[in-house]
Amino acid sequence: MTSEPTTGAAEATTDATAWWADAVIYQVYPRSFADGNGDGMGDLVGVTERLNYLADLGVDAVWLSPFYTSPQADAGYDVADYRDVDPRFGTLADFDEMLREAHDLGLKIIVDLVPNHTSDEHAWFQEALDAAEGSAARDRYIFRDGRGEGGAEPPNNWQSIFGGPAWTRLTNDDGTPGQWYLHLFDTKQPDLNWENPEVRAEMEDVLRFWLDRGVDGFRVDVAHGMVKAEGLPDWSAKVAMVAGNENEEVTGGAAEEGAAEGNMAPSGENTPPYFDQEGVHEIYRAWHRVLAEYDGDRMMVAEAWVEPMSRIFRYVRSDEMHQAFNFGFLLAGWDAARIHANVSETLTEAAAVNAPATWVLSNHDTVRHSTRYGLADPTSFPKGIAAEDEQPDEELGLARGRAAALIMLGLPGSAYVYQGDELGLPEHTTLDASVRQDPSFFRTEGAERGRDGCRVPLPWEADAASYGFSGDSPDAEPWLPQPESFEQYAADQQVNVAGSTYELYRQALSLRSQLSVGSGALEWTELNQPDAGILAYRNGKVQLVANLSGEAYSLPEGAGVLLVSDESALTNDGGGTETLAPNAAVWLTA
Repeated sequence: MTSEPTTGAAEATTDATAWWADAVIYQVYPRSFADGNGDGMGDLVGVTERLNYLADLGVDAVWLSPFYTSPQADAGYDVADYRDVDPRFGTLADFDEMLREAHDLGLKIIVDLVPNHTSDEHAWFQEALDAAEGSAARDRYIFRDGRGEGGAEPPNNWQSIFGGPAWTRLTNDDGTPGQWYLHLFDTKQPDLNWENPEVRAEMEDVLRFWLDRGVDGFRVDVAHGMVKAEGLPDWSAKVAMVAGNENEEVTGGAAEEGAAEGNMAPSGENTPPYFDQEGVHEIYRAWHRVLAEYDGDRMMVAEAWVEPMSRIFRYVRSDEMHQAFNFGFLLAGWDAARIHANVSETLTEAAAVNAPATWVLSNHDTVRHSTRYGLADPTSFPKGIAAEDEQPDEELGLARGRAAALIMLGLPGSAYVYQGDELGLPEHTTLDASVRQDPSFFRTEGAERGRDGCRVPLPWEADAASYGFSGDSPDAEPWLPQPESFEQYAADQQVNVAGSTYELYRQALSLRSQLSVGSGALEWTELNQPDAGILAYRNGKVQLVANLSGEAYSLPEGAGVLLVSDESALTNDGGGTETLAPNAAVWLTA
């Protein structure tokens, strides 16, 4: 079998020297990372106290999920004040100290921006509630009169991503029914009206507020949202976004053909009238100009669940964003052919717009990949897992998760690591309904288990209360309960312990940096047989072989081993031939 040609490379980026072009970025979910004040919820002081851990791991940047003032109806993605820190997480002074210490350690800081909607407790929405119909205050949001007799029916048939109608009707001060407001997510997350110049100016000012403080970039939530089709037309299908996945449920037949294998919102005539509209690109071109005013290669990364892949890369054209999450890679699951197809397509489309590729396996919206890989169908994408659902094979999932880390970290471009990935942390799959907090769980009456299972506080010390999450506070109750199995995954059981998942990640990140893997170029080698379960590529000085088949695989003779996902996965027949066990991966010298 002959080698396939190079399909793309990070070196083709607009600015190959920019730090983000090949960065490994670690996602911190603040309420579950580390608790610095002993109240059972993570905070910015806790993040600061653990920055050395991240620097030692070898990541380049830290992305923080929202820590802004919020009633926490959707874990902070309902922002009441974009320019302040919620007291649960600390103060602006705590943020500034964290940022300073991160920069001293050589770590960049990326903050989450939530521009599609605010909290219903935001000052603007409270003003809108008190204002008259048609007022300037209401024009910042999407208020409409209802349809039917007395306006009793919603303005259109849109459904909330979290379940139920996307419209809620107000009651006037005199007790009569009032207008309806749009909320594509929870009722406490009213959508902003991005046709209003005041909204655009306000969000640009928010960007400058955090850029002036010194942040290095922004992760943009629901980046394919914000702009709605003119007239807010009815749409005959529903997009149910749970665990970060927009999976169309066809109710009128309009979207079936466009729905992708990756379960993302399709483009073209089947595009939801509230996602992936052309107007979003004008917004990001304006934001790009704002970031360009600042030194230090400030960046933006789009959370854009759209397809096909060419649509995703429209968000990272040279005058828009700098990166977009590659959810197709995440959704490929443990399947060599699907991974191969995604990598090839990603690098081709990235090269077409001179942007870096990105790679991600898990985040705060998805069932952890080590758990998904342990299910009977390792390509499945459940909307959370409960005790009554299929339980994963934890050992198998961990082995595959470690191998997937080598597949991902050997690729050119930028990679994202969700907190706990480096520990091989599994999903909490037996959370009781009484402790769940995800609004999608409640709005679907439990039909969708929600995202709490991947948001459980991290274990730091095996023998400490709450596994060290709350430091020296033995009586602190973590905001979500941790399973007993977390004891074996605790950081103190893995740091500097040969063969641990943490050390595997640390070694991979070190080699990735030393060998300039992120700025390399990929070539599928003659060993690559994705239909047979074998992935094999060359990237600079690294040659990856991953065995996703059910049989042992003979490695090429003479290649030195740089790193293997599990030492026991390599065996020698005594004659010089080494074999790689199933569910394992190895980096060889190229």
